Amino acid sequence: MPSDELYLQWKREEDIAHIEGWDFSHIEGRYTEDTDLPWDFSQVIGKYLDDSMMLLDMETGGGEFLLSLQHPHERTAAIEGYEPNVEYCRKVLSPLGIDFRQADGSDTLPFGNNVFDVVTNRHGDYSVSEIKRVLKSGGYFITQQVGAENDRELIELLLPENKELPFPQQYLGMRETELQDNGFEIVESAQAFSPIRFYDVGALVWFAKIIEWEFAGFSVDRCLDGLRKAQEMIARDGFVAARTHRYYMVARKK
Repeated sequence: MPSDELYLQWKREEDIAHIEGWDFSHIEGRYTEDTDLPWDFSQVIGKYLDDSMMLLDMETGGGEFLLSLQHPHERTAAIEGYEPNVEYCRKVLSPLGIDFRQADGSDTLPFGNNVFDVVTNRHGDYSVSEIKRVLKSGGYFITQQVGAENDRELIELLLPENKELPFPQQYLGMRETELQDNGFEIVESAQAFSPIRFYDVGALVWFAKIIEWEFAGFSVDRCLDGLRKAQEMIARDGFVAARTHRYYMVARKK
């Protein structure tokens, strides 16, 4: 068992775990990830997007990444279906003139046919048939995705009984084939495994509670044995280490 003080710290992190938009500032400096991807997703998008084009950003979170692209707001649309983020997007994006609508990426998209020159999707779900429908001929689908093996070492540490991959289809080759089978040409793509490190167990608790779709069933009380092992790793090495799994694709609608 951890000390009473550590246990109470971990329980506090579990209790306050909350996110608005996609803001991980609560654990800033207490963990690092994605520090050395061999591509810059913003720069990838910049090769195919210019100010005259109509842009849709799917699963926009709180719009943080979308706004960083600095695309003209009157030619920008966004969707988000995660309820805690929807009102946030309405407050932040809609007043800017961005056409924000509530929808999940796997749903029927609330737009007409052949509307967009570029559809972007960063770490969100999508339906290939719907992307094809809303894209203009020759338009681009540009996505960076979380791969099937993301955070596996952390999941195995905290929840060793969770043997099955939560998203087994999330491999670059499988997703490329899906697009090609539906009338897209793959223009460029790559995948990478990068380090993720946690420097205190409280940050790991907060992270696991937020990323509930990966850490299904996580709680401090259920996962005390794994958290104790994580504390031992930090005492020995200074961090708990794992890997992120990322890939990106640029696909052109024929």
